Amino acid sequence: MAEIRQNSRDFLPEPALRRLPWYLAYVNLLSARAVDYVSSTQIAKALSIDASQIAKDLSFLNIKGKTRIGYEVASLKSELEYFLGFGEQHNAVMVGVGSLGAALIRDTGLSHYGLNIVAGFDISPEVVGTSINGVPIYDISELETRRPRLKAEIGIVAVPIESAQETADQLVASGIKALWNFTPFRIRVAADIVIQNTSIYSHLAVMYNRLGLVAQQD
Repeated sequence: MAEIRQNSRDFLPEPALRRLPWYLAYVNLLSARAVDYVSSTQIAKALSIDASQIAKDLSFLNIKGKTRIGYEVASLKSELEYFLGFGEQHNAVMVGVGSLGAALIRDTGLSHYGLNIVAGFDISPEVVGTSINGVPIYDISELETRRPRLKAEIGIVAVPIESAQETADQLVASGIKALWNFTPFRIRVAADIVIQNTSIYSHLAVMYNRLGLVAQQD
């Protein structure tokens, strides 16, 4: 199965990869309802995605449904969790323990998707030396020495925009291999560092723009 996952990653288009968690979320609902099988048509109707697209996406993972029966829910759930890495634990450190950083540490739901925030780092004396949900908060100056002991491979960046690049550089220098960037700053890193940008402000801008277009049509 590990070989299948690696081979699939080599050519799975990013739009397809982004759709897989939606499939898993729906399959989890079915599993909770003790549903045994689901068709691509049913998934398509629930998620407003073309059924042929769903079948194509799942084919990248060598997942095929049975004629007139569909996909076995338990197997589909297991395959998706494995491929997406949600069944494994990935240690992460949070840099920037303000309102957003603290909220992410408190979000115990992230652990269900394989993300284990093991420590927070900040410069504020008000939070350094405290803990959130049992997660210790250290001074940022301790990052390089503590990161190896924490066995963290992911750094979550939730600092002010003017500190974003410096923070990313510190994380990479400490041995971090992937960055989850919550700032609106486009961080620059070496090609071998994985980076995922999740700018809340960008999503707000898109939403406000679309809302304005809808208002114009009314």
